Amino acid sequence: MSNLLTASIGKKLLMSVSGLFLILFLFVHLILNSFLLLDGAMGYQTGQMFNAGAHFMATNPFIKVMEPMLALGFIVHILYSLILTFQNMKARGPQRYASGNKTTGVEWASQNMLVLGIVIFSFLIVHMFDFFMRMRGYIAWTPGEAEFPFFGSIAKGEDAYTLVNATFKNLTIVIIYIIGSVALAFHLAHGFWSSFQTIGWNNTTWMPRLRCASNIVAIILGGGFTVIALAQYLFF
Repeated sequence: MSNLLTASIGKKLLMSVSGLFLILFLFVHLILNSFLLLDGAMGYQTGQMFNAGAHFMATNPFIKVMEPMLALGFIVHILYSLILTFQNMKARGPQRYASGNKTTGVEWASQNMLVLGIVIFSFLIVHMFDFFMRMRGYIAWTPGEAEFPFFGSIAKGEDAYTLVNATFKNLTIVIIYIIGSVALAFHLAHGFWSSFQTIGWNNTTWMPRLRCASNIVAIILGGGFTVIALAQYLFF
């Protein structure tokens, strides 16, 4: 185990596996956020579907167990990404490039993964302060109470929709979310297939498919979060 944590391939494997785990979380997060659009499309201006989804996520025991694992996943991915990046820069010595613009035959996203990672991490901090810290009570917030359908009955819980809707009425916040979502899309366009390559799916049959899948994943996640932020600002 110690060799796995210290060897270069072991570090790449941990970074890749944690990255794929985080992608699964992003899809779950996007599904929940898509309720914001469904609420509007179905005429639920009070955000009933989103409030029900947020209530489920906040009260489900499985989700509570997964939250520490999610935090660990972020820490591992960020930590090993930084370690590998700086080790690679040190190994290149005077030949290393700052932005990768002088390197031919390499994807732009691959050349700028560190910069994209910094943008995404900055966006994550903003997102935590905007929503998670408030919904968990770490930052003062008076949520109010909402009623919503919940597995065949009417439940009461925090009015998370009002917080999200009010936050996305701020154009500056919306622009920050768009920048973060675009950076995420570029990050995933390289990171998704690269993770499978590290795991061992690097043959001529699978790599073209994985590269295509990477672009689809990037468009769905990056585009989805962008559309939701814009729709909240413009229409709801």
